[in-house]
Amino acid sequence: MPLRTTTLGAYPKPDYVPTPDWFRTGGTGSRAPTRAYDEYLRHLPENIQEILDRGTREIVQEQVSLGIDIPTDGEVRRENYIHYQCRHFQGIDFQTLTPKASRQGAWVAELPTIVGPIRPGDPVLPQDYRAAQAATDRPVKMTLPGPLTITDSTADAYYNDDARLGADLAAALNREALALAEAGCTWIQVDEPVFARRPDDALAFGFENLERVFHGLPDHVTITVHMCCGYPDYLDQEDFQKADASAYFRLAPAIEDSSIQIISLEDAHRHNDLRLLEHFRTTSVAFGSIAIARSRVEPVEEIRERLSQALEHIDPERLMVAPDCGLGLLPRELVRAQLANMVAAARSLG
Repeated sequence: MPLRTTTLGAYPKPDYVPTPDWFRTGGTGSRAPTRAYDEYLRHLPENIQEILDRGTREIVQEQVSLGIDIPTDGEVRRENYIHYQCRHFQGIDFQTLTPKASRQGAWVAELPTIVGPIRPGDPVLPQDYRAAQAATDRPVKMTLPGPLTITDSTADAYYNDDARLGADLAAALNREALALAEAGCTWIQVDEPVFARRPDDALAFGFENLERVFHGLPDHVTITVHMCCGYPDYLDQEDFQKADASAYFRLAPAIEDSSIQIISLEDAHRHNDLRLLEHFRTTSVAFGSIAIARSRVEPVEEIRERLSQALEHIDPERLMVAPDCGLGLLPRELVRAQLANMVAAARSLG
């Protein structure tokens, strides 16, 4: 059997979709994305659901046509993978933006402010899932931001305790995850890139809060966690401060001991020591095989060679092939070329 393929979240939005996002509004380092989305919400076209459904259908079907086994909804409705979810929780003020340096100082922005206890609102992702799943008979994977990543992506003016804040966020996210499962979603991914930035916090309380997110999910749901090392601000930026690659080795034992079934790791932008894969005795790995912030298209042979090297350290039935992260930073034609080569490399190893 060829290696299975998946994507990890964001996909470049079709031009006719008016939803602003980080990639369309000048990067992550300003207040522009939040303000632009606020303005968008105030002036929604009457047929916005029709537009978003059409865009979601197009993106899902494009992934399937390129050979992706487990597509995502492309996050077509989202301003970004974090704040879209946060807007549906009580206790987070999107009108009061607070300056904050996040991601070990790699991201400086004015962020939504936590002003009260975090409580879940009505689940929002089930409707997004239904629109995406209607486009294909392949299982669509839905993504949620993790508690520690939300903590690092908001300004806390209430808890002053990241572990307690994370626990309340986890409880709210759990309601969303359970609603997704009830709607029929069998692939759920939690994005926790901040684990690689803050491994001490991940080990102290981050994994415990992740387990709270997963609590009660039925056995037929595949639980994936994505841990990349950070987005740049723009395409082909080489001086971006990424997380320390050694963090993966520090986190690997806790990943293996957790409920995580598939761990998604970055490898294309910056190669890992592949002995890392030997730490995962039962956990499967979604292996980052194409870079998401470079305009260069990796040839099939190059991807295949790296996957062959990885297979020297992990069983093929536990290796999936994926991009390093979401694809929203890339032009659409470049995404198609990269995914086509990624799928060809994966199939060649069957």
